[in-house]
Amino acid sequence: MHNKEHPMIRFDVMDTQCGPLLVAINRQGLAHVDFLHGLRALPSQEGWLRDRHALTPFIHELREYFAGRLRSFSVPCAPSGAPFQHAVWQALCDIPYGQTRSYGELAAALGKPSASRAVGAANGRNPLSVIVPCHRVIGKDGRLTGYAGGLGIKQALLQLEGIASFAGAGQQALAADFKP
Repeated sequence: MHNKEHPMIRFDVMDTQCGPLLVAINRQGLAHVDFLHGLRALPSQEGWLRDRHALTPFIHELREYFAGRLRSFSVPCAPSGAPFQHAVWQALCDIPYGQTRSYGELAAALGKPSASRAVGAANGRNPLSVIVPCHRVIGKDGRLTGYAGGLGIKQALLQLEGIASFAGAGQQALAADFKP
C-alpha cells in the first residue's frame, strides 16, 4: 500500500550522450533525475516500479533537450526538500539556458549574499539533475566546480547549451568525447 509518506514511484532509465539517466516520478511529477554513473549515491529504489509508458512525456522532454531542441522544461516537478532548498532550486530554474551564475550571484539573487555555501549545499542536493539546471552554477572565478554527475558531464551539458570555455587549465578536455 502506498501512502503520502511512501508515494508510488515509477521510473525508467534513458540513454544520453552523457551516460544513462535515471528518471523517476511520483503522483505529482518528477521526483528524481540523476546520472547512473554519477558521483553521488542514487536513492533506494525499493518499491519502485519500472514504467516506460508513465515516463513517456518526461523522457520525451529530456530527449529533446539532449538533441538541442528544448531550452526549458514544462513537465511537472515534485522534488522533496526543505523550503530553502526549494528556493535555491527555483533560482536555478531562473538561470537562462546557455548562461551561468556563480554561487555568490545565486545567493545574492535570493537576498542572502553571504549564503553562497548554503546555496552550494542546496545545489548539491538537487534531486532533478538537468531539469533543475544546477550544472549552470560555476565558481566565482569561472571554474567548473562540483556536480553530482561529475565535472565531465557538467562540462558536456554546458557545451550542449553553447558554453564552450571555462577558467582553469585542463578543463577543456573534460568532455572531449561528448557529441550532441
